[in-house]
Amino acid sequence: MRIDRTTSEDFQRAVAPLYVPEMGTEVVAPFLVNLVHMLRPRRVLEVGMGYTTPYLAAALADVRAGVERESRGLAEKTTRHLSSAGGLDDEWLNAAPALAAPAFYLEPYEPGLVAVDDLSNPYSSAARVTGILRDLGVDDLVSVVNADVRDCAGKLPPSHATIDLAWVDAWECLYFFDHFWERIDPDGGVLLMHYLMTYPEGEAILHYLTEFQRANPGELELVNVLESHKLTQNSVTMLRRTAGVKRRRYGGKGGTVSYSPALRAGAEEHARLA
Repeated sequence: MRIDRTTSEDFQRAVAPLYVPEMGTEVVAPFLVNLVHMLRPRRVLEVGMGYTTPYLAAALADVRAGVERESRGLAEKTTRHLSSAGGLDDEWLNAAPALAAPAFYLEPYEPGLVAVDDLSNPYSSAARVTGILRDLGVDDLVSVVNADVRDCAGKLPPSHATIDLAWVDAWECLYFFDHFWERIDPDGGVLLMHYLMTYPEGEAILHYLTEFQRANPGELELVNVLESHKLTQNSVTMLRRTAGVKRRRYGGKGGTVSYSPALRAGAEEHARLA
């Protein structure tokens, strides 16, 4: 069972002062939470603070707690199975934490969110974010850079020289792509941009991205998600960088897991380190 505090009444009550209806992020915020739980990024960048910021921070905190629990459970079940004659098998695979890949747990999961905002938008709730992060007890995961995106590159911490997940909810999406794309992890790092569909300037950026993708085969995957019930603030564009994706194959024919010597070695190493 995953940990997700963002669905609790206490969390919803705490973040309510940040909700600005015309920003259109009431569905995007939990969407980002689910992405964090799926991708488990370590280095997250947000451009444009507001309602989504505590969701991202809380998701990182919950994943961190979940990874610690899973790592202990994985080490225990690996030790138990390797001490028996059977070794690694389907029973090991399906015992809690089910389906866990030992290689992921070899490095500590120490995530961090850098949030960039110059607090210049009078309609934004960005100025209220830091207090709410403190109230929620997740401010230790967040570093705030008070700057415009055009001035922030040199102000990002060294930990974010490479970015696993970037969320851009600002008008400078094209500038961000042109100047920060190389920071996105080439091994599947993800960049999300809010609201590029259904208006001319946004569609021009989408055309630019499509042409970039065509001119650079293998560089990225692109998908647009439209909230078709909305007139504005109604889409998320997702880019996944694939220029340096590492080949991962855990299964054999039909998707069955191959209990290879490499998998056993990784499981043994994790159990020894945990």
